[in-house]
Amino acid sequence: MGAAGGALLAVPPSGTETCPPAAPAPGRLVAVRHGATAWSRSLRHTGRSDIPLEPDGREQAREVGRRLAGHPFALVLTSPLARARESCALAGAGPAEVCDDLREWDYGAYEGRTTADIRSEAPDWSLWRDGVPDGETLEEVGRRADRVVARVRQPPGDVLVFAHAHILRVIAARWLGSPPDAGAQWVLDPATISVLGWERETPVVQRWNVTTGDPLA
Repeated sequence: MGAAGGALLAVPPSGTETCPPAAPAPGRLVAVRHGATAWSRSLRHTGRSDIPLEPDGREQAREVGRRLAGHPFALVLTSPLARARESCALAGAGPAEVCDDLREWDYGAYEGRTTADIRSEAPDWSLWRDGVPDGETLEEVGRRADRVVARVRQPPGDVLVFAHAHILRVIAARWLGSPPDAGAQWVLDPATISVLGWERETPVVQRWNVTTGDPLA
């Protein structure tokens, strides 16, 4: 049958059909929370304080390295704080680039205090709803998270990130396009691995707070 204007449709011979090359799969954000510290064990808010890893926290970091062994990464980023940088080094993930946007939330006057202690003065206090005096706002942390997400989506490959619980929870929320306070719904333990990836073009959480095995398998 003729096409419009009388021209015949050109049909390639059988076996010679061509398809456009597939677009490269977007990279994933592989997020590692640092190993245990004395303050993380006592549930104290640890923002700008440079608390070192405990001995078992160092072993946790080495185990993270064993679990990720064999996986190539286009880029490795780490918070400048010692507990994240040491976790990165012990995991054998170098060379790593220090990224200031991966610092933990600045808790201001609540630095070093537990939620129970804070609530003795401010009943029902919530970091996500009420914020902190003399520290960062949720919106400021969200803007840092946005810069991290934008950076991670640039390289053609997976990006490995070593950081802290609250900033990583905000990054997960922003990866999904959710408001920063959606991070309240994501619990994150020390020395866990989480994977933010894709289902086709939709950003998704592929793994979260994984404590054993290879989360990229």
